[in-house]
Amino acid sequence: MAALFSDDWMVDFGNAWNDDPDLGDALAKIGFNSVIGYGFQGEAQPRGYINVENGYVTAAGVYEGAKLSWDLRASADDWEKWCQKGIGMVALGLAYTGGKLKFQVGDYGAMIKNPAMAGPFIKSFSVMGSVPRS
Repeated sequence: MAALFSDDWMVDFGNAWNDDPDLGDALAKIGFNSVIGYGFQGEAQPRGYINVENGYVTAAGVYEGAKLSWDLRASADDWEKWCQKGIGMVALGLAYTGGKLKFQVGDYGAMIKNPAMAGPFIKSFSVMGSVPRS
């Protein structure tokens, strides 16, 4: 099993993303394109990233300096909790307003107000939980 946000884990996450119609298919409908970084609060840069083109992950791995559309940070404990249990809309709002989930880059407010983006964003947490990790 790979460590959370490691190269192997990010590739597996990208594959799981593409296999889930609530992510790839849903985001393709709105022509969603983004480079999304994932990492831990307090670190200079994210650990991993995915490149999403028309809803589907086309590249994933260790973050190496790509320009990010989104940069999501949380503590290792919070990421683990969300991987195990997923996250709902209310819990997401509380995590954001309480500072447990930080958007270093990206507009949380715009995303959460758009149901075509908010639903897949929430779904991405349960997909993360389906990826084995150490």
